Amino acid sequence: MKTLLLGGVKSGKSRHAEELAVESGHAVTVIATALPGDAEMKARIQRHRQTRPAGWRVIEEPLDLSHALQLTLPSQDNTQRQCVIIDCLTLWITQLLCSELSKTEVDDVIKNFGVTVADFTNDLILVSNETNMGVMPMDALSRQYCDQIGRLHQTLATQVDRVTLMVAGLPLSVK
Repeated sequence: MKTLLLGGVKSGKSRHAEELAVESGHAVTVIATALPGDAEMKARIQRHRQTRPAGWRVIEEPLDLSHALQLTLPSQDNTQRQCVIIDCLTLWITQLLCSELSKTEVDDVIKNFGVTVADFTNDLILVSNETNMGVMPMDALSRQYCDQIGRLHQTLATQVDRVTLMVAGLPLSVK
């Protein structure tokens, strides 16, 4: 099953993703996209590390999510199903936009990720902030971010089995 979890900051997205992963009964891999850019973010990352079950595999990948997903595919001698959590797409898009990649290269990376998700055969839980429910941002980078994350969410929503909006820790089924 593929799931897209959307919601605001501290809405319970990561916690719910972890609950769904446990419920899957499969081996779990977390692909974490955050970069420890400041002390507060380092502390957030450390809290996530401390609360995850010890047996979960973690891949830290801030930019190449398609490659990271391919790393979770079982080898020929290991056919064990996986449940993969990607947390979070919002940080990933931000990091792509702030990287040295051109707009065309960013578009290609995002498009390739969509194809990878569509072809992915294990359970997948995608965590992302729903950020486009407010006013239009004033600066070009913020508008580009809103456009990219909005298009990504729309693409992924067509490729997943369920979309859940987290509000105040409560999962609301959208699809």
